[in-house]
Amino acid sequence: MSKIILNGITWGHSRGITPLLAYSQRFSELHPNVEVVWKKRTLQEFADYPIELLTKHYDLLIIDHPWVGCAAALRCVLPLDEHLPIAYLDEQATNSVGASHQSYFYQNHQWALAIDAATPVASHRKDLFQKHGVNLPQTWDDVLALAKEGKVAAPAIPIDLLMNFYTFCIAQGAEPFQSEEEVVDATTGLKALDTMREFYSLLDKSMFGRNPIAVAEVMSKEDDYWYCPFAYGYSNYARKGYAKHLLHYTDVVSFNGEKLCTTIGGTGIAVSSFSEHTDLAVAFAKEIVSPEIQSTFYVEHGGQPGHLSAWKDEAANRLCHDYFESTFPALQRGYVRPRYNGYLHFQDNAGEPLQQFLLHGGNPEKVLRDMNALYCRSLSHHLHKTFA
Repeated sequence: MSKIILNGITWGHSRGITPLLAYSQRFSELHPNVEVVWKKRTLQEFADYPIELLTKHYDLLIIDHPWVGCAAALRCVLPLDEHLPIAYLDEQATNSVGASHQSYFYQNHQWALAIDAATPVASHRKDLFQKHGVNLPQTWDDVLALAKEGKVAAPAIPIDLLMNFYTFCIAQGAEPFQSEEEVVDATTGLKALDTMREFYSLLDKSMFGRNPIAVAEVMSKEDDYWYCPFAYGYSNYARKGYAKHLLHYTDVVSFNGEKLCTTIGGTGIAVSSFSEHTDLAVAFAKEIVSPEIQSTFYVEHGGQPGHLSAWKDEAANRLCHDYFESTFPALQRGYVRPRYNGYLHFQDNAGEPLQQFLLHGGNPEKVLRDMNALYCRSLSHHLHKTFA
């Protein structure tokens, strides 16, 4: 019997690739005629290349939830509710970390299974805080005070700034995308921009070229930065031996008396509609997000699971210095982005005027106008409508 090859595409960080490679090896041992081969792309390559085009070349795809509107419009990945038992999906929904599982449910279909859960959380160098006898920030004012001393890092590339813009809109009292005319009302938007301008003006300009991984790398390698108030969490850096210095992770601080509400990320595993081996691809997806694998094999090989059992598992938390237990409240509060077909055009472009404003100043009202124009265009055009 000739060997069946399942091709998968994921993102190229230890958190994204290593657990997939490890479980693929085990899957092949259990299914000797099947080999699962993974290719990795950078986060930027994922952003720059339409995922719908990848569905023609890969059986398994690691995706993020804002893409499901496009998936639903094009039917380029399988609606997994038509291929998996109801009891299995109910168990996944019950054991979702925050809204991770539900974020892949759109227009009455489940387009992916939550394989990984994340939201921006706080990280710090515990050793440096202890060495200098400084307390961890608890409030936004504490963060600003520490930033004035040059001890704070935060990712400030366009996409991360946009995610934090949503956070500060919510902190100022209004959830974004509640109307079809504007991202958020001008009063709220201007307050959010003002808060962000004050904070990012205190950071080293190198942060405007750093994503969450780059921030975790610099914090775990060098002693310049002690604290990051919000970046998508990576439990890898909380594991002994992964980096030179351990990072410890906590929930985010309070703003005006309320904990900040960050924008959930994470990833899901989807199965291409073009796959010639859908049964095997679905079986792989079903197995790797099962509670048994997520709370053992997956987390042990560097993964950041999407299943609640792993987040509550004592052994998993010991491995990561309580990363899961400490950051879980932030996941529970997490904000779910829009998922309509066309939103990705907005997300890919709306962070740019935001970054230019925070770097160089300018008219905040124009920033909001530019973002609103992009938003209206994304709604009216429903971009990514057809295959290129």
